Amino acid sequence: MKNLIILHGALGAKSQFESLIPQLTPHFNVHTVDFDGHGSKSKMEEEYSIELFAQNLKDFLQKNEIHKPLVFGYSMGGYVALKLESFEANTFEKVVTLGTKFDWNPEGSEKEAGMLNAEKIEEKVPAFATYLKSLHGENEWKTVLQKTAKMMLTLGKKPSLRPYDFHHIQIPVHLLRGSEDTMVTKKETVNVQELLANAKYKEIPEWVHPINQVSQEELAQELLSLYLPG
Repeated sequence: MKNLIILHGALGAKSQFESLIPQLTPHFNVHTVDFDGHGSKSKMEEEYSIELFAQNLKDFLQKNEIHKPLVFGYSMGGYVALKLESFEANTFEKVVTLGTKFDWNPEGSEKEAGMLNAEKIEEKVPAFATYLKSLHGENEWKTVLQKTAKMMLTLGKKPSLRPYDFHHIQIPVHLLRGSEDTMVTKKETVNVQELLANAKYKEIPEWVHPINQVSQEELAQELLSLYLPG
C-alpha cells in the first residue's frame, strides 16, 4: 500500500484526525505528524516558521524511510507540504490541500493574529479554549497561540511561498476549499492553481474552515476519490 501523510493546520495537532485515520487505513499506510511546538511536541521551545515545519516533515520522511508519499495537508499543513515540494522536487507523489491560506499580507495577518489572544478566547469562546487545551496541554496552549500569531505576522511581511516557488512544483496538486470558509478565499486559491503546473481547484459545498467542524466521513470519501485510481 502507498504511504499517506496527514498534516495538521495552525493551532492543530495530529490527534484531530483520530476519526479520519480508520477510514483510510484499509487503503493506505497512514502517518500523522505533530509539527514542533504542537500536540505531543507542544513543550518544544522553537519559534514557529513554515521553514521549521517543512524541515520537521523532511526529517519525518527520512527517519521513517518514506519515499514519495501522498499528502493531505489541512490549512497550514498544505502550505508546509507545498513549501517542501517547492525546494525539493518530487518529495511527494501528490498533494491535496484543504482550506490552505495563500494570500499573506500585513493587513490580513494582523487581523488573523489579533484573534489569537488567549484571554479573549477564554472569555468569549471558552469551548475553543478547552479544545486547544485538549490538543496541546493545560499549560502549553497559550504559548501555541502566541507563537502562531508571531508566525502569521512574519508571513504577512514575507510570505514563505512566492509565485516563483509554485512554478517549481510539477506534481499533481488538488486545492480543496469549503464554500463556507471565511478565512480562505476562492480567489487566492484559484490564483495559486493557475501558478501550479498540474493543479485542480474544487469547492466543497457547505464545508467551513475549522477541521473539527468538517464531517470526517465526507472528508475521507473526498480523499479516497482523489487518491485511488479509477
